Amino acid sequence: RIFTGPEDALFGFSVLQHESDGEKSMLVGAPWDGPPNNRRGDVYKCIVGEERNSNCSKVNLGETALQNVSKNLRNSHLGMTLTPDSPDGFLACAPLWSQECGTSMFSTGICASVSDDLEPRETIAPTAQRCSTYMDIVIVLDGSNSIYPWYEVQNFLSNILSKFHISSDQMQVGVLQYGEVAVHEWSLKDYQTTQEVVEAAKNISRQEGRETRTAYAIHMACTEAFSAERGSRDGATKVMIVVTDGESHDGEELPEALKECENRNITRYAIAVLGHYIRRQQDPETFISEIKYIASDPDDKYFFNVTDEAALNDIVDALGDRIFTLEGTLGYNQSSFHMEMSQIGFSTHTLDDGILFGMVGAYDWDGGVLKEGTSGRIMPPREAFESEFPLELKNHAAYLGYTVSSVIVGDWKRLYLAGAPRFKHKGKVILFELSDEGDVSIVQALNGEQIGSYYGSEVCGLDIDKDGITDVLLVAAPMFLGSGNKEAGRVYIYTLSGSDEKSQDARFGYALAATPDLNHDGFTDLLVGAPLEDEHKGAIYVYHGDGIYITHNYKQRIPGSSISPSLQYFGRSLSARLDLDGDELIDLAVGAQGSAVMLSSRSIVQINVSLSFQPHSINVIQKTCQRGSRESACLNATACFTTVSRSPGPHSNSFGMTLYIFHYPQIHTLSLSNPKQKPYVIRSPRRRLAVEVQLQNRLENAYNTSLTLHYSRNLHFSSLRGYPL
Repeated sequence: RIFTGPEDALFGFSVLQHESDGEKSMLVGAPWDGPPNNRRGDVYKCIVGEERNSNCSKVNLGETALQNVSKNLRNSHLGMTLTPDSPDGFLACAPLWSQECGTSMFSTGICASVSDDLEPRETIAPTAQRCSTYMDIVIVLDGSNSIYPWYEVQNFLSNILSKFHISSDQMQVGVLQYGEVAVHEWSLKDYQTTQEVVEAAKNISRQEGRETRTAYAIHMACTEAFSAERGSRDGATKVMIVVTDGESHDGEELPEALKECENRNITRYAIAVLGHYIRRQQDPETFISEIKYIASDPDDKYFFNVTDEAALNDIVDALGDRIFTLEGTLGYNQSSFHMEMSQIGFSTHTLDDGILFGMVGAYDWDGGVLKEGTSGRIMPPREAFESEFPLELKNHAAYLGYTVSSVIVGDWKRLYLAGAPRFKHKGKVILFELSDEGDVSIVQALNGEQIGSYYGSEVCGLDIDKDGITDVLLVAAPMFLGSGNKEAGRVYIYTLSGSDEKSQDARFGYALAATPDLNHDGFTDLLVGAPLEDEHKGAIYVYHGDGIYITHNYKQRIPGSSISPSLQYFGRSLSARLDLDGDELIDLAVGAQGSAVMLSSRSIVQINVSLSFQPHSINVIQKTCQRGSRESACLNATACFTTVSRSPGPHSNSFGMTLYIFHYPQIHTLSLSNPKQKPYVIRSPRRRLAVEVQLQNRLENAYNTSLTLHYSRNLHFSSLRGYPL
């Protein structure tokens, strides 16, 4: 059965079998769903019913499960990963979900935990961080009579504010203007966009006043403007920008005001506008000393002076850059990333006590892993994997966490697996232990052998004999080049005592899935996708478990073309864990380009046949019946069919049978080898002639064989004697 969806949405990129309240369906990821300028992605639900051409409906997970982060869902590609959750429900992930921080976009990724009835439970974004631009900024602006011309101050405000990225999760800006008195032009919480504050700045009028009470204004800003009532946020970096053109009239109160700022961890930038002093040809040294005293240390970082009001615009870029690179923030021009591009949800693995995430983009794309579980969040540092991923190779983009999984070894110990398909361009898989404290102990590392093969892009552990211990580990290298430089693909099979490999064609191993017992022999089986086979039509392979091993030769190959000639990339994703059609047999879900296919398993019936004859032997001389006008030797043949069903569930005991009767007459004309046809003269003294004839059967069918001997009339036949060979 084929379910179709929008091909340009990459419908079929991921598949997951699903059941809720007795209704069985397939969940199909379409991570490119949406208009070209906003590929938000989504998940489709395809109900497996009686109708052969059931439709698929969009679940709209982006609007429900991720509603609390909906403003950041642009091009998040939800549905790239679908995986079962524990103990029920499933995870739908958007690894390209991004946070906008200033001019940068950080793809930290996000997953949604969804119940079986498609109700959102929680969002999981363990690597999402507050932006470095999470700041509360208050501008303390001198509006006394000496500031002139005022429009230059307005231009400065508009220019500096236009550089700020104002939103509830980035920057907030408030303005306090002072002279003899101080007033809040607007508070931190009043405006939520850059455009709003720029427009507000254009409408600020000068307060005027004959005094410049800078200490009073600073104290008011620290105690009121940065208060929670006016919108100050916990955890935000607090920044004050003081702009003034003259010495304060309350300078003796500055120490107390600045102490209040220090107690509240407020960083202070101070700008001295020298226009008033230059116009009056006065010495500004005392004024500059006071402004340096107001600014945080060191002065070369937090103090500015300009010749006049117009020159304020000359320091806009420098002031903006210094604010964005405050100590404790990451800044925009950093050369390395930790979690900012981690892409949580690119790979996931469900555990009994949580979820294992691959962080393929963490640490400059070297990658990493993260466990979100009942004991808390465990995030091993980069150095934890240094023995296998040396720090000197940190810029080589190993992609650790491209795939993640786990196995149970002989002492019932769980080992975690993580693939790094780009490590040294050949790929690597590591098996490691992970403690609740985040300590990593690498047990073994498996290395790829061919450059560009993407060894480790998929891993799968199989418990074949279902004793709880993993018997076989499979590692895929889907881009392994075979003969003729074709992307043949290869899957490596590792046992606990050694390793072996089995290769097939056409990105063999692009998808792997352990499946419950398909042939009902008591062992777990394996599905392998090869989506590039048959000129990109694709195929899947079924391998049966055998004891604690897996068979080297596949038992069934299902090409996509046998299902529909229009299928492309059949086998790109696999899921096999549920009975979808209600016959108590495990069914398969296979993703293709723009399609998802459900393959129903067939019952397995073992048929034994026995034949009996009456009478037990045939007397060809004694005729027992007539066929037509001829007497013949007849017998009764009884065929007994015994059926044993190896599949669960009910099955019918009635069978249709067709008997094909055929008769192939075989007549062979044989000739003597090396015949002698020349005359043979018998002289009269010889009274006896002995002729020796050898008759052989070379395993050909021969019934009622006769031997005829011809001799001349002047001879008399005496006797015939046989000798066994």
